Amino acid sequence: MVSRTRPTWDETWFGMAKELVKRGTCLRRNYSALIVTPDNNLISSGYTGAPRGTPNCIDIGECYRNKMNIPSGRNYEKCRSVHAEQNAVINASRKGSTSIAGCNMYVYGEDAQTGMMVKSAPCLMCKRVIINAGIKKVFTLNS
Repeated sequence: MVSRTRPTWDETWFGMAKELVKRGTCLRRNYSALIVTPDNNLISSGYTGAPRGTPNCIDIGECYRNKMNIPSGRNYEKCRSVHAEQNAVINASRKGSTSIAGCNMYVYGEDAQTGMMVKSAPCLMCKRVIINAGIKKVFTLNS
């Protein structure tokens, strides 16, 4: 019999988040977010991308914020992407099956050019959404 160690739940969720971040469509940074119940059931997920039915930056080959030299962390309203945390909350509401109040969120981010992990603490806009959604705790690897 082969002996192996099972990953912890945190390792499991971050492993899934690291895979999901590859779906992101931003040319700067991509993030993923998972909403998980306290007893470790996945409720919803989201990643960085334009609203459904609209072109993504990778599709048009251009980032307006890059073009206008807007620094990272500023003028989010000029970005065509919806943040991963917001998409996870939106996707949960689209399913309409389970309340996300009291759940946890796992957030992971990568630089779109290098694939290197980046700070993944939610921005102020996402913090507001997380608070109003009733998310209990946000887990990141490096913030």
